[in-house]
Amino acid sequence: MEKNHIRKPDWLKVKFPAGENYTRIDRYHRLNGLNSVCRSAACPNQGECWSQGTATFMILGTICSRHCHFCNVGSGHPSFPDAEEPAKIAKAIYELNLKHAVITTVTRDDLVDGGASQFVDLIKEIRKLTSTCRIELLISDLQGNWDALTSILAEKPDILGHNIETVPRLYPQVRPEAEYQRSLSLLAEAYQYDPEVMTKSGLMLGMGETEEEVLQVMADLRKHHCRLLTLGQYLAPTRNHFPVQRYVTPEEFAGYAEKGLALGFSHVEAGPLVRSSYHAEEQYDAGRKD
Repeated sequence: MEKNHIRKPDWLKVKFPAGENYTRIDRYHRLNGLNSVCRSAACPNQGECWSQGTATFMILGTICSRHCHFCNVGSGHPSFPDAEEPAKIAKAIYELNLKHAVITTVTRDDLVDGGASQFVDLIKEIRKLTSTCRIELLISDLQGNWDALTSILAEKPDILGHNIETVPRLYPQVRPEAEYQRSLSLLAEAYQYDPEVMTKSGLMLGMGETEEEVLQVMADLRKHHCRLLTLGQYLAPTRNHFPVQRYVTPEEFAGYAEKGLALGFSHVEAGPLVRSSYHAEEQYDAGRKD
């Protein structure tokens, strides 16, 4: 792929992490050996979210079984799941007094259920300690294992997210081991199992997609009963990753948000620095009002 280095615009500048909450969450992760997608995926909002007392936990290790060309998470041969991880994360959520917990994962194609049982155990552990914390999951496609999916849904998470990431034309270059239709089907299967579940997906823009392609993906997501949508700017983690093709303006993001609401999404969070868990609690509240 062509190396295409474009100067970042001013609207992508972020504040340096600081504040009591940031320090508290950072210290807790380090002392307890917890993984955070905020750090592993080099999220530009880590400072803002942690300073506001919000964090996204990543389960099943830090090594992904796939080799996507956009992601900062390492790939290779993952370790065996930690049986104590669900209890440790549930304790962290309780002790940090989180009201909206977001839990994501590396993709684990090496596991028969894609890691679904770890999500199940985690939800159970969280609910042993708190009945007020909302639980938002961001899961892999589970390789189309819908029995594994329903085992997660049976535990009644408040939000079930699965990111479509980009337009189907770019899948061979960006996420060669994923399947666009399989990702859409996961959202449809979740709706069929429980129409009340709040489903969510997200795309990164600036990878060479056209406006027409983005709008088609948005329409496809709505046809498969996706209710919440996030749209953010793709930022290549290193020079070895898929290169940024262009920087989408804040005005363009606002236009996509307006069109998404017209398509019937309950809420669209769109902007250059938006990521799946950005303003997650606010997204949930907005979706519930729909």
